[in-house]
Order: sequence, then structure tokens, then C-alpha cells
Amino acid sequence: MLDGVSLDQLRTFIAAVDEGSFSAAARKLNRVQSAVSGWIGGLEDQIGVELFDRKGRFPKLTEEGALLLADARNIVLAVDTLKARAKLMTSGVEAELTVVIDIFFPTSVVSTVAKAFARQFPLTPLRLFVEALGAAYRPVLEGRCSLGILPPLPQPFPSLASEKLGEVPLVAVAAPEHPLAKFQGRIPRHEVAKHVQLVLTDRSDLTTGRDFGVASPSTWRLADLSTKHAFLKDCVGWGGMPLHLVSTDIEEGRLVVLDVDEMPPSGFILSMSAFHQPSKPPGPAGRWFIEQLKEVWEQTH
Repeated sequence: MLDGVSLDQLRTFIAAVDEGSFSAAARKLNRVQSAVSGWIGGLEDQIGVELFDRKGRFPKLTEEGALLLADARNIVLAVDTLKARAKLMTSGVEAELTVVIDIFFPTSVVSTVAKAFARQFPLTPLRLFVEALGAAYRPVLEGRCSLGILPPLPQPFPSLASEKLGEVPLVAVAAPEHPLAKFQGRIPRHEVAKHVQLVLTDRSDLTTGRDFGVASPSTWRLADLSTKHAFLKDCVGWGGMPLHLVSTDIEEGRLVVLDVDEMPPSGFILSMSAFHQPSKPPGPAGRWFIEQLKEVWEQTH
């Protein structure tokens, strides 16, 4: 009998509770009161539970009815969500948006855009992953992510289409007590090579045997940027960091920018682009996400 429960019965049950009476529910649903009473009575017969106490002037929700009301609301909400999501799909909006973000990309920009995305596409889940180097390219190349917000690598990826978003300055830094921070004048490469350089490691095999921005033969390899940041401030070594992550540390004296020979004093410029497979261009949600990243980044940088 439970399989025969209809959405009309559940909606009528909810309306009777919300409106306070069967007659008010009938007006809201544009039905006659006898139809409302019949639907609710039929629902009670099918589930074998009395939902309302009808002894008083107005029907009063029973304890059992109060418990089942939450289930009824969840069922109706789930069906309404299913219908709305299906409508979005037929309009071309992605069922979900999966994006991999490079570890150097400003988190504040992503957070601002994600918050706006939730308002713009409330029924489209946003899946975000954060990776570095080749490990950030893998999900896009393998089709697990529809978009990659990534810097270029020395090796080309002709199978991907790209669209430039902005630039991230990278600076070489060390703690003020580090020997390189105390060096007078521009630091020659042979001096830099005497000290441990903290380097991000690639968790994929795309860049096996290749190093980027490594100036010292002595390296410690770390898998995440937050650990590298902590090690730099604790004088474990020196290394490159995105300026937006260390600007406050530099201003407050916790880190010092190193003037290393062959490195621009203002830092290397790392270009960031949106990558996707040419056969799978961004849909409305992905296109909106890219444009918002550009706009927010331009406003904040």
C-alpha cells in the first residue's frame, strides 16, 4: 500500500499543517475541501497512521504525524530538486562542475567565485581539487575534471585548449636569520647552491626527472605549499613562493625577499590559464566560472 502514496497526498498533508486547517489548505491548493480531506484520509489509510486529531474545531497534528511530516517534506523537496535539476540539464547547464586548481592560484579569488557560484547555480555541485605541477594536469587530461586552472609547464599539452586568466608573481624568500637573508648585495648562484632549497614535488609522473626553478643541488621536496611556507618561516631552508601568500610575512619581517642572481628582483611571473579538453568546452556554468575568475582577479590584483 505504501507504494501507492502520491506526491499530491504528501503536498496536501504539508499544506494542511502549514495553513492550519483543511479549508485553508484547500484554498492554497485551489481545491475543494472535500478533496483535501479525502487525500489526507487516503494517506492515513495507506500508511496506517493517524496524522491528525480531528476532535477539536481544527485538525491537530498527532505525535506520529509530526514525525512523518519531516519525511514528507524531504520527499517533496527531493522530487522538486530532481525536476529542477533535470530542467537545468535540458537547458545545457552542467550536472556538476569539476575543477582542479593549481596550488599557486590565489585561494581568496577561488573562494569569492565559489560563493557567487552557489548563488548563481544552486543546483549544480561544484567539485574543487587542489594539486601542483603535473598532478594538477592529470585530472583534466584524463577527463576527471572539466576545467583546470593551471600554470604552463615546460612540456606542451597540445591535447588541451587554454585561455589566459592572469599572472602570479613568484619570489625567492627565506627567514631573516637565514644566511642568504644576511648576504650583502646580489646573491650569486654559487652562494645559493650552498643552502637547502625547499621545492614542491610532483605527485604525478608527468614531470619525472625534471626540476623547475631549482638553483641548489641540495633540495628538500614537499608535497604541499602550507608545509613549505611553515618551513621557510622556521628557517629550514629557502625557496620560491607566490607573492600573495607571503606578502604579509615580508611586510612584518617574518620573511625576506632574496635578490638572487639571474632571478628578477620583482619575482618570476607565472601565467595562469583555464585548460579544458577541446572536445568538451565549458558549458554555461564553466563559462561563468572562468569569466568570474578573470573579473575577481582583476579587481583584487
